[in-house]
Amino acid sequence: MAMLRHFSLFLLILVFFGCSVPKIIVMEDPLTPEEHLKLGLAYEQKGEYDVAIREYESASKFITISYFYLGNAYFQKSEYDKAEASYRKAIRKDPGMADAYNNLAWLLYLQKKDLDEARSLTLKAIALNPKGKAPYLDTLKRIEDCKAGNID
Repeated sequence: MAMLRHFSLFLLILVFFGCSVPKIIVMEDPLTPEEHLKLGLAYEQKGEYDVAIREYESASKFITISYFYLGNAYFQKSEYDKAEASYRKAIRKDPGMADAYNNLAWLLYLQKKDLDEARSLTLKAIALNPKGKAPYLDTLKRIEDCKAGNID
């Protein structure tokens, strides 16, 4: 009978306090934004896009290029609306980010969506980074071929 009473008391305690393990809550992030960015890049290289996205989002509060990498990760997941929004945010926050213009143009080209804007974005990328224009010229050629009806 005494054992039954102890068992009942134990059940009563479980009901009121639950079975959960105490949780440790970290109030400050122990990683720097740069560390989050580097982790995001490492996860992205391994194809772990969801984890990469979380790291890029943490870094994006402080590092603008994180929006560019967010766009790339969303692109890899075929989440094109989120990729587009991320590239546009990268461009808004840093209008000199040539690769963001080109990647947004490429995204629009692949979707056959607003090819005039895609062309303008590519030309802007070329103007911003003439020394690194080779990949931008490829994007531009594909867009112009598509506009001319020579779709790949």
